[in-house]
Amino acid sequence: MARILVVDDELSMREFLEIMLRKAGLDVATAKSGREAIGMVKAENFDLVISDIRMKDIDGLGVLRAVKDISPQTAVIMISAFATRETAVEAMREGAYDYIPKPFNVDEVKAIIENALNRRRVQVDREAVEKKDETTGFCGIIGQSRQMRRIFDLIRRVAGTRTNVYVSGESGTGKELVARAIHQLSDRKKEQFVTINCGGIPENLIESELFGYKKGAFTGAALNKQGLFEVAHRGTIFLDEVGELTPPLQVKLLRVIQEKTFKPVGDTNDIKVDIRFISATNKNLEQEVMKGNFREDFYYRLNVVQIHVPPLRERKEDVPLLADFFLNKYCGELGKDIHKLSSYAMKLLMEYNFPGNVRELENIIERGVALESSNIILPESLTLSVYKDRTPSKEEFSFDIPEEGIKLDDVMAKVERELILKALTMVHGSKQKAAELLGITLRSFRYRLEKCGLEEHLKD
Repeated sequence: MARILVVDDELSMREFLEIMLRKAGLDVATAKSGREAIGMVKAENFDLVISDIRMKDIDGLGVLRAVKDISPQTAVIMISAFATRETAVEAMREGAYDYIPKPFNVDEVKAIIENALNRRRVQVDREAVEKKDETTGFCGIIGQSRQMRRIFDLIRRVAGTRTNVYVSGESGTGKELVARAIHQLSDRKKEQFVTINCGGIPENLIESELFGYKKGAFTGAALNKQGLFEVAHRGTIFLDEVGELTPPLQVKLLRVIQEKTFKPVGDTNDIKVDIRFISATNKNLEQEVMKGNFREDFYYRLNVVQIHVPPLRERKEDVPLLADFFLNKYCGELGKDIHKLSSYAMKLLMEYNFPGNVRELENIIERGVALESSNIILPESLTLSVYKDRTPSKEEFSFDIPEEGIKLDDVMAKVERELILKALTMVHGSKQKAAELLGITLRSFRYRLEKCGLEEHLKD
C-alpha cells in the first residue's frame, strides 16, 4: 500500500484529503506544518508528499527542497490557491511532480495522484532492472508492459539458438531493435549484424549487393565485389521490409537459407556461409502468401519463430517510460534543462492513438524539447497529428443519404458533437479557445457540451 503524507496548516483541507485518499485505499499520514512534515520524512519512508505551498513556518517550496534532499525518490505534489505559471515553473524546477491550483476537481486530483504513484512504481522497477543489468532498458528496448516483458523472455529463449526469426509489427514499433537484441544475446554477437532494407535497394542492384560479383560480370564491374551475405558470414542478417522482395529474388534467397550457399554474379563457384536470418515487415505476410505475392515455402523458412511487436496504443503503460527516455535523450542532445512533462501534457500523450508508434512519440518529444522555453514540457509544446491515419469512430458521420432516408435532427446533433470534440482536441481541452474556434460564446459552448452529453468536459 502506498504511503502518503498530506501537509497543510488548514485542518479542513488536511481532513478532506485524508478522507479522500483513505477511501481510495491509501495509507495516509498528515502534518500541520512544514517543520513537522520534514521531521516525519526524516523518520519514515513516503511514496508521495502532497503539500500546500503557503504555510507559516516553512512554506511548501521549503518542504519540497527538504523532501528531495532527504528522499529524492519520493514524489511531491504542490497545491495552492495562489497558482501562477511562475510558481508552477519554480516548483517543477525544484523537482515537484505536479502543481495543482485550488479549488481543484477531485477526480482530476485522484488521477494526478494515481499517475504519480504509477510513475514511482515504474521508477522503482526501472531502477531494479538497471541495477541488475546496468543498462537502460532491455538491450536498448524501453518497456515494462506485460506484452514487452513477454517479448524480452522470448528474445532470451530464441537468442541462443540458430533458428530464423520473423519479427512482425506496424511501422515504428521497434522491429529492428528486437532483431539487434537477438543478435546481442547470441553467440554471434562479436560478428557482423548486417541490415538489408529490401525495399530501399533498386531491384536491378539488389542481387549484386547481396551476392557480390566477379570482375567483368557486367558492364562497370571493374573489380571483384564482396556481397552482403559474405560480409555477414558467422553473423546475422536482418532482412528489413522483406515483404518488398520480388518473387524471383525470393527464390534465390530461399536457396541461400536452405543450402547456406550462393554464387556471386558472374561466378560458377558456390560460396558457403553460416548466417542467421532475422526478417521483418509491416505487411501481413500470411495474406501476401494467400494473394500469391509471397512464396509460401520462403515464408515458412523465415517464420520459424515469430515475434510480434504490438503497436504503442496497445501498451500505453510504456508511454511514460518511453517519454522520459526520449526527454533525457534530447535534453542532452539539444542542451536543454527540462525536468519532466507536466501531468496534462502526459494526459494528452496517454489519450493519443500514436499511428506512428514509438517513432512518432520520439519525434513528438524531440519537437517538445526544441520548442519548450521553461523547465517542464507543457501541452502547448506538443504537436500531435490527431487525425492522421485515424479509424473513424461510430460517432462519426457521412453525408450519404440512404434510400430509406435519415432523421435530420439526429444527423445535425452528430455534426455538432463531432465539431465540438475536434475543437477541444485542437486546443488541448481549452473551452475558451474551443468556443472562439467555433465562433460562439463560452456560455453557449458550455450549454452545447451539456446538450451533446459531454459533461466530462465541463469539469474545470
